[in-house]
Amino acid sequence: MSTQEKVQGEVLESDFLQKRELLGYGSKIVFLIALAASIFHVLLIFTGVLESFKMRAIHLGFLLPLTFLLYPARKKSSRKRISIVDFAFFASSLISVLYLSVIEYDRFISRIAYIDQLSTLDIIVGVVLIASILEATRRVVGTALVIITCIALLYGLFGENLPGILAHAGFSFSRTIDHLVFTSQGIFGIPLGASATFIFLFVLFGEFLLRSGAGKFFIDLAFSLTGTSKGGPAKMAVLSSALMGTVSGSAVGNVASTGVYTIPLMRKVGYTRPFAGAVEAAASTGGQIMPPIMGAAAFIIAEFIGMPYINLALAALIPAILFYLGVLSMVHFQAGKMNLKGLPKEDLPDWKEVLFKRGHLAIPLAVIVVVLVYGYTPYVAAGLGLFSVLVVSFLSASTRMSVKDIVKAMSNGAQASIVIAVTCACAGIIVGIASQTGLGARFASIVISFSQDNLYIALPLVMIAAIILGMGIPTTAAYIMVAAIAVPALVQLDVLPLAAHLFALYFAVVSNITPPVAIAAYTAAGIAGARPMLTGVLAAKLGSAAFIVPYIFVFHNELLLVGEPVAIIVNIFTATLGIIALASVLIGYLFRDLKLWEKAALLIIATLLVIDSGYILTTLSCLTFGFIAFQQKKEQNYPDDKNEEIDPIENIK
Repeated sequence: MSTQEKVQGEVLESDFLQKRELLGYGSKIVFLIALAASIFHVLLIFTGVLESFKMRAIHLGFLLPLTFLLYPARKKSSRKRISIVDFAFFASSLISVLYLSVIEYDRFISRIAYIDQLSTLDIIVGVVLIASILEATRRVVGTALVIITCIALLYGLFGENLPGILAHAGFSFSRTIDHLVFTSQGIFGIPLGASATFIFLFVLFGEFLLRSGAGKFFIDLAFSLTGTSKGGPAKMAVLSSALMGTVSGSAVGNVASTGVYTIPLMRKVGYTRPFAGAVEAAASTGGQIMPPIMGAAAFIIAEFIGMPYINLALAALIPAILFYLGVLSMVHFQAGKMNLKGLPKEDLPDWKEVLFKRGHLAIPLAVIVVVLVYGYTPYVAAGLGLFSVLVVSFLSASTRMSVKDIVKAMSNGAQASIVIAVTCACAGIIVGIASQTGLGARFASIVISFSQDNLYIALPLVMIAAIILGMGIPTTAAYIMVAAIAVPALVQLDVLPLAAHLFALYFAVVSNITPPVAIAAYTAAGIAGARPMLTGVLAAKLGSAAFIVPYIFVFHNELLLVGEPVAIIVNIFTATLGIIALASVLIGYLFRDLKLWEKAALLIIATLLVIDSGYILTTLSCLTFGFIAFQQKKEQNYPDDKNEEIDPIENIK
């Protein structure tokens, strides 16, 4: 095993994703169950999805028991063998889901919730299922989400004893189990429904696409397009991570897959270890907000607000581009500040050759976009995209997938879906408690009361809640919790529902690079050999656009392509200048090092351009920015003193 592979394995373990490496029958059992899960979901493309409760229960029935075979109970547990405890959880979780989806399904689907009493066995099955989900969640994502879920459960059972507005009417143990397990308002709600349909197929699509060689194609294409420019490897990292992130939907997985290539190259041209790691972390995090696929949470947003996914992807496009513009600008300014060069052309692949030999691997992404544009559901788009990967892979001998590749991709795709399914089920418990007790409305009332109907105060409160909930928790689960509890407060303050949900998503995403728990940044630090906290601080700095853009599209819905065409164009232009100005201030460089007055001026310009400052101030800001840029460019072309070139090796020291 190479040093890079060892580092990659270590950083993935720090993200609680330490799968077992089973041998013998254990490995075969996991492989067959995962393969069966993928076959089941693929067959439904042809036969049509099942009734929602049954579909979600069977989906969970495949992946929940599989969790206990693949993920050990403790870090010190055997990675080669499955223990008795694991088999006990495997059996109990499987039986509980079979009881709901097969054995007693007809009775449950015909009963009247809350009216027809549950039997003692029903309640036992419900308790076992909830306990299994909590234990599975602890194994795959750690204790943070489990603690929050347990607090929610305690609130649902005993919240009537709390003082003031937090108190609810009170619900019996039986009714709470009924609501969470035997209706579609809890565990088997919208999040798990999204996981059971198109999210699973999109994960499978991503696995097929990467196995066909698309990952290397994206990296090589980014290398060839940006490698020779100033600070090229860093720009290459941003571009390749954006391309990979929109397929993988995982910030940490993206860092681990592309970082082992991009971080050493950034170091080669002179970037410091922490900065190289921060660039990779920030760029990989943005993949979850970059259309056309984005991350799993985006599909759940579309379900929550009842919007066609293609409309959501189009609305999210400009904010995502602004985020990457911010990262690219800071990378470029840092390269100029350090006088860094790109890589020699002879060390890079030729973009024409890359496109000629493997450009067909981008066709499946185009297929998905076209299908969505024509009004088909994400489920249909994912299915057609999946089959298009198989077709286009046969266009070249170097990308052709064998039967073994296909079977392995199907098994790996199901295993990769475990984290999403388990966290969606766990988050569903929180959503169920919120819907039963009215917690969302209560939290909204508290936020509105505290902010005194002032949106400028309410937005930071929701932002802080999203970042805190997202620390150490998958983005999907963090977003679901914020959407259930905090988003209603923004909607009550007349924020466009689409903008409110995307606001919550953005800050759930950037929690990956926000210290003190910045998992994506710490993963990149492990690969770069840098100090984790410093890398996290730099990653948050590079990703600062993600802290600004959500505020812009809340106050300027035009960035979400809502409004008149002229207003949309004007707001995109001013937001672009504002992001570039902010990036220049944070690095302290535009065409040369900024003077103190230039920093102050550009900071004011950035502030005025990203808020509703009126026509006159906006025009003056644009003109002032142009004047500063023109003067610096003029000085660069006709310098008084020739700047001494910085030695990259000395700079690293």
